Amino acid sequence: MKQFIKASSRCLLGMTLFFAIQLQAQDNPFIKHMYTADPSARVWADGRLYVYASHDIAPPQGCDLMDQYHVFSTADMKTWKDHGEILRASQVPWGRKEGGFMWAPDCVYKNGTYYFYFPHPSGTEWNKTWKIGVATSKSPAKDFVVQGYVKGAEALIDPHIFIDDDGQAYFYHGGGGVCKAGKLKDNMMEIDGELQKMEGLEDFHEASWVHKYNGKYYLSYSDNHDENWKDGVKGDNRMRYAISNSPMGPWKSMGIYMDPTNSYTNHGSIVKFKGKWYAFYHNSELSQKNGEFNDWLRSICLDRLEYNQDGSIKKVKQTGLLTGPR
Repeated sequence: MKQFIKASSRCLLGMTLFFAIQLQAQDNPFIKHMYTADPSARVWADGRLYVYASHDIAPPQGCDLMDQYHVFSTADMKTWKDHGEILRASQVPWGRKEGGFMWAPDCVYKNGTYYFYFPHPSGTEWNKTWKIGVATSKSPAKDFVVQGYVKGAEALIDPHIFIDDDGQAYFYHGGGGVCKAGKLKDNMMEIDGELQKMEGLEDFHEASWVHKYNGKYYLSYSDNHDENWKDGVKGDNRMRYAISNSPMGPWKSMGIYMDPTNSYTNHGSIVKFKGKWYAFYHNSELSQKNGEFNDWLRSICLDRLEYNQDGSIKKVKQTGLLTGPR
């Protein structure tokens, strides 16, 4: 009888753990009522964490039709508020007349103003006419108005702004295997001097993001991995990182901190909120659950990010990815 009770207890415990894991796994993607991608996570003075995301549109047509940006926020990493749309292509005076191509954004706060950065082409030949637009607001989630675009930036994508402890803002963007960066002037809309290529980044693809930890600068990004390489690694883009003593490098590549998701792409941000570090990224799990799986119907996710004692980043454990890479 005792053995039966022990066995039953172990079975009950196992079922409890199973359901707990299943429940935790369902938390990602954390936005489920629409498709979202390219999460830029920021913590503002009101104590909330905000995520600025691009928007995949169904039925999917690659990433050409991405035409809107949305903002979500939370106070506890559990309950999320949808602040709605903050910008679309038709509101960009210098933008491509056909619209679309509103790709990965970023947002920073300086001197009482929120600066929202977004890539968008200015001409029909979209891949040759990229500009990094700038919209500003006094609110983190509404009333953004396009002020122009970053002067001195190149025809690249994925803008990211890092503001160091001394208040100096650094501008990063990239794509096609190159990442370039430089200082921003105080007006936050002009490059101060010339952009420099970031050296030491192994297999850089796109999606640069810089954060600071224990006095070191960390540049994270997505690599070029493709499952068709048949190198024994299932899935496509992985997330890598490099470390430097300066926000301008040179950088020392440290390896992979996130394996492929079930989306062809990945794009991430890293942020500290209420004493804990988090990695934001996207996958295509929601489209899988909705019965319309597609690489270009993505959804934003988050998981804990932890460091080893030597400052290296532990491999992030993705939750909610029930199907694994394709």
